[in-house]
Amino acid sequence: MSAQEIDFKNVAKSTFDETEVDDGFLVFAFKNDKSIAQSIERYIDSDYIQFHFCLKGASKFIFNEGRYTLNILEENSLLLYNPQRDLPIHLMVEPNSWMVSVLISIKKFHGLFSQEADYISFLNADNRDKKYYKDGAISPSMAIVLNQLINYSLNQSIKKLYFKGKAYELLSLYFNRSEDANIEQCPFLVDETNVIKIRKAKDIIVTRMAEPPTLQELADEIGLSLKKLKEGFKQIYGDSVFSFLFDYKMEVARKLLESGDDNVNEVGLKVGYSTASHFIAAFKKKYGTTPKKYIMSLN
Repeated sequence: MSAQEIDFKNVAKSTFDETEVDDGFLVFAFKNDKSIAQSIERYIDSDYIQFHFCLKGASKFIFNEGRYTLNILEENSLLLYNPQRDLPIHLMVEPNSWMVSVLISIKKFHGLFSQEADYISFLNADNRDKKYYKDGAISPSMAIVLNQLINYSLNQSIKKLYFKGKAYELLSLYFNRSEDANIEQCPFLVDETNVIKIRKAKDIIVTRMAEPPTLQELADEIGLSLKKLKEGFKQIYGDSVFSFLFDYKMEVARKLLESGDDNVNEVGLKVGYSTASHFIAAFKKKYGTTPKKYIMSLN
C-alpha cells in the first residue's frame, strides 16, 4: 500500500497531514479545530499495524459499516492489528480534537523488532497470525513527540526526515512503557495496593505541581517507604518522580503558552517557577527553545 493507493474521504474542512516516511511506513496528523465532528475514511489492508493516538478531545472508530464502534479518548492510544482481514480506517473525530496515527507494515515492523519478538507479545510465534487490540494511556514523553508531529513548523524540505525520526521515537517510547510489563511477574507490584498507592502519588504531584511535596513527604502521604516509592514509580511510569513531574510541568506550560491567555511569567508561576529566568531555562532544556520563541513559531 503506497500513499497513492489509500482512499481518503474528509467530510468538512479540516487540517489533515499525511507523510509517507518510508516504504510501508505512514504518519497521519489530523487537527479538527472546528465546532462539528469530522469523518476520515482510509482503506488499510491487513498488512498494516495501526497505532492511533488521541492527543486532545475524543474520536470514535467505526467498524462493519457502523455496526460496531470503539471510542478513543483524550491522552489515550489504540493499537489495532488483524492479519486475517483488512482494517480500513473510518474515524469520526469530535470537535476540537487532535489525532496522530502511525501505520507500519508487519514486514517492516518485524524488521525493527525481530530480536525482541518475545518481548512484544503479539510478535511472538504463537500470536503472529492472531488479531491484536490494545488500548493504553499516552505518557508525557509520548505526548511531547505527538505534539511535535501535529504542530510541525520546520522547513518542508526536512519534513520527511523529521517525521521519520519522530515516528521511530514514538514507537520506541510506546514499547518502553512499564504498563506493558506483566505486573504479576514484578516482585514489587504483586500487591495491587502498592500500584494504587503509586498512582495516588502521581495524582498528588500532578495536582500540586506548583508546590509539590518532597519525596519523603510524598512517601509518608501515600503510606509507602521512600525506597518503595522510588522503585514503584520507576516501574509503573518509567521515570523518577521528579523527572516525570518535570515533563508534565513542561507539557502544561507548553499548552498554556499555546492558549495565549497567560504571558511567560504567569505560565512559569502556574507550573511552579518563582522566577521567569528559571522557567525559561527549564523550558529551553526540555524543548530546545525559549517560551517566547516557541510562541513566535506558532504564529
